[in-house]
Amino acid sequence: MQHLQESGQVEYKYSFQKEVIETIVAFANTKGGKIYIGISDNRKIVGIQVSAETIQNYINQIKQSTNPSVIPDIEIIEEEGKNILEISVQEYPIKPVSYKGRFYKRRQNSNHLMTPVEIADAHIKMMNSSWDYYKDPHHTRDDISEEKVKNFMKNANIDDKIASVLNKFELVKEESITFGCYLLFTNNDKAILTTIEVGRFATETVIKDGCTIRSDILSEIKQVMDFVYKHTNKAYIITGRAQREERWDYPMDAIREIVVNMIVHRDYRSTGHTTVKIFDDRIEFFNYGKFPQELSIEQIESGNYKSMPRNLQIANIFKEAEIIEKYGSGIKRVLESFERFGLEKPIFEEIQGGVNVVVSKKKKGYVTDNVTDNVTDNVTDRLVRIVEFMKFDTTITVKSLAEKLKVTKRTILRDIEKLKYKGRIKRIGKEKSGYWKII
Repeated sequence: MQHLQESGQVEYKYSFQKEVIETIVAFANTKGGKIYIGISDNRKIVGIQVSAETIQNYINQIKQSTNPSVIPDIEIIEEEGKNILEISVQEYPIKPVSYKGRFYKRRQNSNHLMTPVEIADAHIKMMNSSWDYYKDPHHTRDDISEEKVKNFMKNANIDDKIASVLNKFELVKEESITFGCYLLFTNNDKAILTTIEVGRFATETVIKDGCTIRSDILSEIKQVMDFVYKHTNKAYIITGRAQREERWDYPMDAIREIVVNMIVHRDYRSTGHTTVKIFDDRIEFFNYGKFPQELSIEQIESGNYKSMPRNLQIANIFKEAEIIEKYGSGIKRVLESFERFGLEKPIFEEIQGGVNVVVSKKKKGYVTDNVTDNVTDNVTDRLVRIVEFMKFDTTITVKSLAEKLKVTKRTILRDIEKLKYKGRIKRIGKEKSGYWKII
């Protein structure tokens, strides 16, 4: 034994007892690990007297008291001239595993009872699926709007029959709609499951204006954003040019990204509602459903993490409709937008079973005019090419730019906002009859 430090995947025990089986179950439900028997509480190697028959009895006891049955590898190893048992446990493919009806998981160097939500999530992950893919026993095809399905098909450039699309995206299973299908296309404008409470607050307790949004989750994006626009200030900047420039309190592309992330990653099994609170100096977004345990706030803020959508079916439909572009890049784009806008970065925190995001008007050092600031080489190259296309054709459309650069229109719109913020381009006139001016 090179060290005697317990960890998330290593534990030491004096003798074989029920706590050993609890740890085996916890390892099986997490990332696996090893248990060494024959080591005292003060980390002294005391050894253990065992035989082949004893080991088989341990294996039988573990097998009979776990469900699904776990059969670990047990070996006798010698350390400091004494025999100790090494029990190796792999992460189990069928989860969650229980010991006498109780479910445990490993957290740091101790075992913890799993909550009902964690148990349900483990079942879902085992099936390589998510809650929204399951059949909704409470609603039928009559509860969804074909017109809303058609709107999705139009946005996703899908030319097909409604029934084929519902089957293709597994929104219907054995003639039953899924939970995701109902949330995406419900024809009920009072759907409790999708409730979002939005409000304009004068103080923590005084509400100046409020609205309860209950609709299909695709429509809710616009409804939330309309309320945010209504209660957010827009400044007119005098530049000495013929037209005034407009600037909102916040980068609205980033605010929209936060709203989309709330809706896609919300835990719709919770009875609590999503809330958006607009104050004089900040906006708070609260959503039920914590980050995955494997994901830290630091990883989220750095953008260095693998996307793990809670609602895979909903995320897939949002991506098909080009509402989200790429899994796992949304928060990074939010942080970049606030950086370009000259504001402090948003704060992400886990509270009361969910995630709270706070954006404020607090200023940070403003960005320079250099178009290459805070962007990757690929983005820099694309921004330069956009300017060149605009120089060549001052009436070029967003659609044409997207086709030439082989990206989505949403990407081009975001790039154009970057160029506007940095003072490189300006739109003169209306969308259809105006032109681009290179500054």
